[in-house]
Amino acid sequence: MQKSPSRKKFKNFNFPKPAFTRRRQKGSRRESHSKPADPTKKQAPNIKSRLFVVWSFLIAAGVGLAFNLYNLQIVRGPKLTEKARNQQMVNLRPFIPRRPVVDRNKDLLAIDRPVYTLYAHPKLFEKSHQQIAEQLSPILDQDAAGLGRKFDSKRSGITLATALSEGIADRISSLHLNGLELIQKYSRFYPQQDLVAEVVGYVNVDRRGQAGVEYSQEKLLERSMQTVRLSRAGNGALMPDYAPDGFFNSDDLQLKLTIDSRLQRVARFALKEQMEKYRAKRGAVIVMDAWDGSLLALVSQPTYNPNEYSKADISLFKNWTIADLYEPGSTFKPLNVAIALEAGIIKPEDVFNDPGYIQVADRTIKNAENKRYGRINIAQILQHSSNIGMVQIIQRLQPSVYYGWLERLGLGQSVDTDLPFTVNSQLKSQEEFLATPVEPATASFGQGFSLTPLQLVQMHGALANGGKLLTPHVVQGLIDTKGQVHYSPNRAAPRQIFSSTTAQKVVEMMESVVDDGSGKASQIPGYRIAGKTGTAQKASRAGGYIVGAKITSFVGILPVESPRYVVLALLDDPKGENAYGGTVAAPVAKSVMEALITIEQIPPSKSMAQTPASPR
Repeated sequence: MQKSPSRKKFKNFNFPKPAFTRRRQKGSRRESHSKPADPTKKQAPNIKSRLFVVWSFLIAAGVGLAFNLYNLQIVRGPKLTEKARNQQMVNLRPFIPRRPVVDRNKDLLAIDRPVYTLYAHPKLFEKSHQQIAEQLSPILDQDAAGLGRKFDSKRSGITLATALSEGIADRISSLHLNGLELIQKYSRFYPQQDLVAEVVGYVNVDRRGQAGVEYSQEKLLERSMQTVRLSRAGNGALMPDYAPDGFFNSDDLQLKLTIDSRLQRVARFALKEQMEKYRAKRGAVIVMDAWDGSLLALVSQPTYNPNEYSKADISLFKNWTIADLYEPGSTFKPLNVAIALEAGIIKPEDVFNDPGYIQVADRTIKNAENKRYGRINIAQILQHSSNIGMVQIIQRLQPSVYYGWLERLGLGQSVDTDLPFTVNSQLKSQEEFLATPVEPATASFGQGFSLTPLQLVQMHGALANGGKLLTPHVVQGLIDTKGQVHYSPNRAAPRQIFSSTTAQKVVEMMESVVDDGSGKASQIPGYRIAGKTGTAQKASRAGGYIVGAKITSFVGILPVESPRYVVLALLDDPKGENAYGGTVAAPVAKSVMEALITIEQIPPSKSMAQTPASPR
């Protein structure tokens, strides 16, 4: 049987197999050698490691955030809260003007008023420099060319004027000029200028009192205002809705003084006139109501204007009536007579012989101008200002007892007053005072010790009020605008030094000084006035006395029948041959007492009002 030819023909020819068979076989061959990596299985470990890292990081971050949150809210929470509140709140003590000062009649003596500082910023000008300068020149009273040069010198922040009044500031504002800036502040103003400078004092640029009651009564003049915390908005602006009630309000209290400006003005005028006439170095007038110690006038000359204190001599800021010492001389004699009467070593009718001199130890003491008065009583000793008579009186008193009396009067101490910078009076030690009889002898006519003018007035006040040593003062208290008193200072209780009988006896003796003695220049028709003149040598700092230098004074008490007011006039180193207490100081005291009689409406003395006053 013959084979098929077709089959034989293709016996050795390989036909291609189906594709799926080829792929299976191909795969089978690979599996027979090494199994290839599955891509899916190869990437799985990488993804897991990455996820592990990410989750680890997130967990660590979460732990860190939790720890930080715990630290911020729990550990540091209170401190951060306080810090936030400090940023959101502000401690504020608003500027409150000082309280005004008024006299006993409520006349204004010191007040805070708004003033303005004017700045120029030429870079903001909408007009030429010259045009701006010409508009401001008449208002500021400055040269227009000078203002123009200022504008050309700087682009901003030029100070044109300080302490402008509200009226001038309003005129500048009404010009509506861009580039001008007015900054408000408060300045202390003294409308009476130099009238009461020695009492009121002044306030410096830091608004601190430097003299007078501005210094000594700073706590009363500064209005009390507590520091409060106010909320601030996001832009830093204060939110007044959160301010406590009444925060922006201040009281209307005023510091009222005992000074009477009318009397102060009369005293200053009379003193200045007499100082010019006698070319005195300085002078003072003090008026005190001896019933309560209030000072109605306190003048020292020369003085200064507290509105322009920077132009004044710095020595004038110290009120010499309370800060400088002097030997009172014969004006102290009435007090020595009171001591002798109170000690019982003399009687008002006692008579002494004055030969014009007296020997004390190795010293010879004489009367002024070497006068001799023969037999004179105690009133005549004061009337003629006999040094010899005074020495004889004090010689009857044991020196140690006399020294004790001087201490009781306050010598060696300072005056308790509400004015600042008081100094201690000077009295030698007891051992030195008792070592020689010369010391008591010279003290009998007001030498060998020193005091302030105010202390002498205080001592004479004890003669005028029945023997009590009071506290001289100028502060009456804090009052409101209706006159209601809100505060009165506490003062030391009066000390009884002399009996009322002794005090009145001495005042009546002093009346003879005005009627018939060296104080005639102080006589006022219809009024009984007691007084004592003094012409004391000026002590030298190097010891002894300054040749030719003297202090003239007069102290008066009125009215004699019911003593109340003490007036002291004092002039330091007047020039001229006829310069004595009776010629220089007594006329000043008379002018002041005449004004005092009018102001206080003191009626004429009955015994003198019934009959016309005899010519003097």
